[in-house]
Amino acid sequence: MPPRSADPFSQQVEVETPEQVVFSYSIAGVGSRAAAALIDYLICLMPGALLAIIFMPLLERGSDGLPRSEFAVWLYAFLLLGQFAALWGYYVLFEGLADGQTPGKRYMRLRVVQDGGYSVSFAASAVRNLARIIDMQPFFFYVVGITSVAISRSGKRLGDILAGTMVVEERTAHLVATAPVAAEPESGGLAPVAQLTEDEYALLDRFIARRDSLEPARRQILADQLAQRFSTRLDGAVDSVAIVQLIHLFERERAARAVGAAARSDTGARREQHALVAAGTARWRAFAERLRVAQRIGLARLPEEDVSRFAADYRELSTDLARLQTAARGRQVDALFYLSRLVAGGHNLLYGRRRVAAASAWRYLTVTVPREVRRSGGVIALSAAMLFVPWTISHLVLMRHPELARDVLPAGMIDQAETAKIRAEQGKGYIDIPEILRPAAASGIIANNVQITFNAFILGITAGIGTALVLLYNGVALGGFFGFYASTGEGLQLLAFVAPHGVLELSAIVLGGAAGFHLAAGILLPGALPRREALIARGRRAVNVIACATMMLIVAGTIEGLISPRSWPLGWKLAVSGVTAVLLAFYLTRGRGGEADIEDETFAYRDARALISR
Repeated sequence: MPPRSADPFSQQVEVETPEQVVFSYSIAGVGSRAAAALIDYLICLMPGALLAIIFMPLLERGSDGLPRSEFAVWLYAFLLLGQFAALWGYYVLFEGLADGQTPGKRYMRLRVVQDGGYSVSFAASAVRNLARIIDMQPFFFYVVGITSVAISRSGKRLGDILAGTMVVEERTAHLVATAPVAAEPESGGLAPVAQLTEDEYALLDRFIARRDSLEPARRQILADQLAQRFSTRLDGAVDSVAIVQLIHLFERERAARAVGAAARSDTGARREQHALVAAGTARWRAFAERLRVAQRIGLARLPEEDVSRFAADYRELSTDLARLQTAARGRQVDALFYLSRLVAGGHNLLYGRRRVAAASAWRYLTVTVPREVRRSGGVIALSAAMLFVPWTISHLVLMRHPELARDVLPAGMIDQAETAKIRAEQGKGYIDIPEILRPAAASGIIANNVQITFNAFILGITAGIGTALVLLYNGVALGGFFGFYASTGEGLQLLAFVAPHGVLELSAIVLGGAAGFHLAAGILLPGALPRREALIARGRRAVNVIACATMMLIVAGTIEGLISPRSWPLGWKLAVSGVTAVLLAFYLTRGRGGEADIEDETFAYRDARALISR
């Protein structure tokens, strides 16, 4: 039996192809998405767990409480940083490189696509996955994400709404072939005619499919009722073998439709429906097999002649789909569901994104990203004001009134400042990280700072309120700490620690806030665009800013862990700060003049159109 397309529990979303044919996707449900997420999460954790088991014994500590092996500490540092990168980069890389499928999604036959059915871009994938910070709340229970999926007509969690993406089922229905039958002798050689209307055929179809699962008494009652309804079209009178007669009627109807017969009640375009199915079934099944192979190995690995044939067949199936939709007139038809799945699968492959070349990635990092930072001057200025205005006020207040520190600063910051003189008398700096532990410290600092920046970005979805609060809190806390530290007379001690990495780290915090304000602008100031489209466009721009902030934090964290704790003269550390400022300024001037070679969202569309039109 072919599967029924009228599934009351299945969410459908329609997509219009460049050939102006509309097909539907089945939206992935919460259960299948959760299963895919669990598989992916376990994959992310397994390498880290295995490496930890292998290398933790190497971190054996000596009598001084420090690890004995410097090599093991470096391995631990890379493990810590790698685990953080895996948790955040795994989804973006797989979805970007594997055309919307992580291993978990591939196993569950799911795919992330952009609105319109096109392949998901790296920018869109980055936005949807950074939004997990909110989707997974509270804690890791994903209540926000699940609620969003449940109430959205297209099954979107918050990240999908921001990125303009959706998760769809990538499954192909099966259309059972029916052998053509010859004209019955009593028909005088005329073509067979279907006896049932579409509604009657669907009703009989469901009964035949479910009859073996019904209790015998219930089955007999339903059979008698159907036999009474179809009495004029059964072979002989209604009797105790009504089920047998109904099966014979169903087989005749299915055979008639297999050779293109229409019901007597059908008129106009609807009479063409069965002829289209009869003529196209063999060709559709052949395309389904080619689609299955192409989905498994990728369209790019097929010979050129096979790709051309695939494109030509896709064009023919798109035409068949359009004709069948007209003939069906909105009715749920198995063949229509089947053909729609095939066209959707072909669409994904033909309009899929090319593999990203190393040169393209380099141009993105050295041209697109700095250009976007320059272009985002307005939101960067707002973010800087949100951070440094409260910083300045808090700094001045606590420098002059240090007794207010306990009302403003955490206890740990206060203790650090109050012991500054003692450390200075002992010849120590702001913080004393043993040489052997500095690689691990650098990794931990990088992970922590990147996480804070991601939070500042994604909280922009609160119309900028969350982003503003993050910036204000950090401005008050950091400015107050500097002011309170200066009140002890040891301000240079803190400056010596912060100077090497401070330019990059503070600049990255500002960029994180600017990215959040991009989202806020999409909500509050959409301009000529609909608010939803403005939010998506701003999100794509914000990801470029976050990419810059992330690179800066990687460098800043490395400096903070390896260089800042050293007891170098203040002049040397200020020199490091100056070098980072010059290099940052040089990087942000990259890509000036002419148009940037920015990744074109429509290149796959143009290439596929050219291929299909051959």
